[in-house]
Amino acid sequence: MTNIIQKNLVAIAASAVLGTTAFAGEITINTDSSDPAPKAAFEAVVAGFEAENPDVTVKWNLFDHEGYKSSIRNFLTADAPDLANWYAGNRMLPFVNAGLFAPIDDVWAANGLNETLASAAASMTIDGHKWGIPYTYYQWGVYYRKDIFADLGIDVPTNWEEFLAAGATLNANGITPITIGTKYLWTAGGVFDYLNLRTNGYDFHMALTKGEIAWTDDRVRATMANWLELIEADFFLENHAAYSWQEALPPMVRGEAAMYIMGNFAVAPLREAGLTDDQLGFFQFPIITEGIPVAEEAPTDSMHLTANAKNPVDAKRFLAYLARADVQTELNAALGQLPINSGSTVADDVFLQAGFEMLSNTDGGIAQFFDRDAPAEMAKAGMEGFQEFMVNPDRLEAILERLEKARARVY
Repeated sequence: MTNIIQKNLVAIAASAVLGTTAFAGEITINTDSSDPAPKAAFEAVVAGFEAENPDVTVKWNLFDHEGYKSSIRNFLTADAPDLANWYAGNRMLPFVNAGLFAPIDDVWAANGLNETLASAAASMTIDGHKWGIPYTYYQWGVYYRKDIFADLGIDVPTNWEEFLAAGATLNANGITPITIGTKYLWTAGGVFDYLNLRTNGYDFHMALTKGEIAWTDDRVRATMANWLELIEADFFLENHAAYSWQEALPPMVRGEAAMYIMGNFAVAPLREAGLTDDQLGFFQFPIITEGIPVAEEAPTDSMHLTANAKNPVDAKRFLAYLARADVQTELNAALGQLPINSGSTVADDVFLQAGFEMLSNTDGGIAQFFDRDAPAEMAKAGMEGFQEFMVNPDRLEAILERLEKARARVY
């Protein structure tokens, strides 16, 4: 892959010279921002950039989500735009390996982004190079019933022992500790990710999802042993495999369950169902292995310079603009998500503010979620195995052996 990166660096240097002459004044951007809120938000970004840079015109090609996923490799190869949005972490790895994305270390260095975008720096780095600009993410963590915790005298747990003790108190009072619906599998992926990040750390998560570590490795077994401890302590909602994530919300609303390991998108339906901010709270998933840097789950959208960009010079001007604190503030206010730039501000919402504070101070890495960091076939096999384990934990050995066979096939 080093040769690919070196060729990219040479190609970009050459195209930069061409870009200042033949193609100056126009950049082309392909995105999948087709839903109303992202479309309006990105329109505002483009308008703001053009207002500050009247010598540059932005041509914006808009795709629907599924069409974009099936088209991106083709258009990067055949008729590349200057910029394309995608995702951080291992999801960008195939395009880096194929020589279709270009490194932008100079943009990061010239604009102090290693400091202002520090929380997402690791997820934008491959082989020591930066491969895009992260511009929005949202937090995962533990949403909980503050009123139930208060009534039962439970303090917010910060470590594994306190977490187990909180669950025991809840169970003793007839309350399920964690609601979850694993019908569509990915929620189980979120639980695995947090247990694995807290047991083994971010670098292990990335290596595992890149296929570099066997599923029968003792460190994977350690993660599963921690999960088993929760299962055997009756932490999870009964019959969870029959419920979607939305169908797992009512037990928490009714006070039959007290916690949900979920993304921030769960807040709106919980509020709509009647929970107030006096009842609903958020906390960081507790520490399991002391000394491991604390990583978080925060799926991150990013913008990338293409290796075949016709106008990389002005494209980099756009990337620098997109990285700015004020631009990310306005963009994410429209999206209802979180800016990556630590100098940005967030809306007056207790959960957005909690997420921004947590992620801006994360020094252990930002994971992208299991089904983003792992290839699609491996992600599907993994999440099927996670759900099966939650229902039948005695099948662990067979599940791990099956996942190891999938690893050998996929990578």
